Amino acid sequence: MSSTSIPFGALGANDTAFNNALKKVSPQAQTKAKNSAQDLEAVFLNTMFSQMTSGLKGDGPYGDTVGTGAWRSMLTDQYARSFAKAGGIGISSDVYRSLIMQQAARNS
Repeated sequence: MSSTSIPFGALGANDTAFNNALKKVSPQAQTKAKNSAQDLEAVFLNTMFSQMTSGLKGDGPYGDTVGTGAWRSMLTDQYARSFAKAGGIGISSDVYRSLIMQQAARNS
């Protein structure tokens, strides 16, 4: 299965409009759109994770020591990127579909 036929949108293989749009967009543009969509979802997830952990104090990885803020921000950023790369919460697939549909419309 090639990368252009992998369903990444909400409707998957049954999304004929999306599958037709994929044929009009170069593989390089598809990769760029997918990466951009995942980056956007990672930013959103990072914001959520940062808010979720902002009030934690005490011992352990979220302790209240010097440098904890920098460490916590790097950790939440990696969590967010990992979640987004693994499929996230569905934002990136919808954004990817929208980007591909827009690029296909421009190419037509």
